[in-house]
Amino acid sequence: MPSALVLVLVCCSAGSWVVDSRHVSQASGTRQGLLASLSALAATFVAIVQTRLDLLSIDLEEERAHVFSLLVWMLAALCCLAIGLLLGALLLVAVFWDTHRLLVLGSLAGFFLVVGSAAWAVVRHKVNSKPRAFATTLGEFHKDRRQLSRP
Repeated sequence: MPSALVLVLVCCSAGSWVVDSRHVSQASGTRQGLLASLSALAATFVAIVQTRLDLLSIDLEEERAHVFSLLVWMLAALCCLAIGLLLGALLLVAVFWDTHRLLVLGSLAGFFLVVGSAAWAVVRHKVNSKPRAFATTLGEFHKDRRQLSRP
């Protein structure tokens, strides 16, 4: 049993038992100190959780912006590729028409195919070079674990 929580009884000359008041005040002070420590620990834990949730919300915002950017580039790539394919088909139809129509249709089809391919390359690059989702939050959790596991 911890000595701070034990009440010491002192024998009087009359044979009755009384409580030593010095140890009672020390025990209640220890309890108050313990409650203050637990309160401080709980406040620290809540602050850590709040910080991690803030980081998580920032990571979610970054992820949302990244997904939106990917969708815009994919839409541009698909539109340009569709127009390029349409103009390529028109080029095949126009092969048998009079002169110079072929040059214009071929140039337009080539232009849209090049732009669509470039947009698709940007999408592939963004997908391949994207950082891991929630990397900042996970990094902070790993640092917390290392700090807490230290002796």
